[in-house]
Amino acid sequence: MGIDTVINFPCIPKDVLTTEGILERLKMQDRAEAVIQIYRDQGDLRPTTEIGFEVTRRDADGATTTETIIVSEALESAKELDEVAPHCIGCPANRVNRSFGCITTINYPISEAGEIWLLRQLPEGDSPLLQLLQRGIDEYGYDGETARQLRQQPGIYFESDESLGRPYVDQDLIVTTDMLFEMMFMVGHIQPGHAAMLLLFFNVIPRDDLTADDIFWLVNGNAVSTDADKTASELPLLLKFAPDDDHSVLDFKHTLHALYIAYTLNVSLLVDI
Repeated sequence: MGIDTVINFPCIPKDVLTTEGILERLKMQDRAEAVIQIYRDQGDLRPTTEIGFEVTRRDADGATTTETIIVSEALESAKELDEVAPHCIGCPANRVNRSFGCITTINYPISEAGEIWLLRQLPEGDSPLLQLLQRGIDEYGYDGETARQLRQQPGIYFESDESLGRPYVDQDLIVTTDMLFEMMFMVGHIQPGHAAMLLLFFNVIPRDDLTADDIFWLVNGNAVSTDADKTASELPLLLKFAPDDDHSVLDFKHTLHALYIAYTLNVSLLVDI
């Protein structure tokens, strides 16, 4: 269970199976293979037609529904992925050079280290970018309340049941990870203009010495070229991956990288939370 994001670049696999169909098949395939391994490790050699597993779907309000999936059926459905996977080769949205590399997942529960990492990426005080962040919080009502409701289910969505925040004393502002969670994942699919703001807020693209006019130019899509390589050369990726990255830090970095690719391609990043 986690937050799935998809770079919304048009392709044959999405046309044939739909984005939702691809996501569902990938999830069922992973679960089916994991269940088979558990059974085999226990010496159970029954055919996959006789092995099943339950999938519980949990809504943001805590309501759950449970469905029994037969392993053989899940694997049979996943075979359709193999038929369209060759189209992923050379796709500009395939950021990790594998089948369906336009898809990224942030796994639950999100670690405290991951939340702290997000806060540390925010801009310093007394900058035009921080003013934009503060204005966005005020204008769009990012108070964190929706995300805080998720913390009422301990260990499901977040490791920490306490909101974490970064104070900006001079601005009389505290930015919490609940606010950031709403801003990133609870506003629907992320369009290029919103993507530019997030990329700046989290230090994914260069932001030093930006003026208010520079920021306005970026978030209104003026930096996006029809040539994705040109956009990427003018706005280089600053993200660095480290071998000792916490699992949630790594998930956030991968998702921000996907957001960067979507922005350079001038397409949205689809969010399924």
